[in-house]
Amino acid sequence: MSQPELPPLLREQLARYDQAQQNLQAVLAQKQQVELELSETDKALEELGKATDSEPVYKFAGNLLIKTKKEDVTKELIEKKELANTRKMVLAKQESRFRESLKDLQVKIDESMKTRPSQTQQPPGDA
Repeated sequence: MSQPELPPLLREQLARYDQAQQNLQAVLAQKQQVELELSETDKALEELGKATDSEPVYKFAGNLLIKTKKEDVTKELIEKKELANTRKMVLAKQESRFRESLKDLQVKIDESMKTRPSQTQQPPGDA
């Protein structure tokens, strides 16, 4: 005996739940990448802070290592850090929204599952 088919509403809710989970995982991966970038930027700024103004400073430009001014690199890294912090805040808000959406969908799915057995257990013809 095969299982009865899921009602269309429940199938839709389950599909939306799966999609929300995938979206949350994507956001968490992006957030982790941004946090890694922030950590690397902080470390670079820390090392630049230790260097004197007279010491040579180099940065990557594609496959090349270019000599540059300490203040230029510091400015670039600070801007990069600000952008990464903004991106991290946006991702945190998205994460929060997806988690809330998952909770709401879980409640709806649970409610649908609770009402479903009572509908299928009624013997035919009993009204």
